[in-house]
Amino acid sequence: MKAGRNILMVLVTAPDLKTARTLAIVVLKARLAACANLVPRIESHYWWQGKLEKSDEVLILFKTTKERLAALESLILQKHPYNTPEVISVAVAQGNAKYLTWVEGSVLQLNTRRTKQRRSG
Repeated sequence: MKAGRNILMVLVTAPDLKTARTLAIVVLKARLAACANLVPRIESHYWWQGKLEKSDEVLILFKTTKERLAALESLILQKHPYNTPEVISVAVAQGNAKYLTWVEGSVLQLNTRRTKQRRSG
């Protein structure tokens, strides 16, 4: 196991599978996360506008880095249909070394490519 100092898991709920898939694809194409797991058919119970509510939702688990969190949150807030979407990050304490390295490399590739393009252009 390796310390996951830089790795975060970001939890986002969506109203349905179509919306969750759209959010996952947008985030992945922007290289703001290395992976998105969609967990369908969760039942959420919560307070909303003074009333106890219940909804069927889909949970999205994004794996990203601390450096990409602000941009990921901003994109979710732009694209999400909820007025107040859930975007919660949880630090990864430890994980498989190869997996954590892969997460970091996957979200950093876009920055590396942009830097190379600026230098050569």
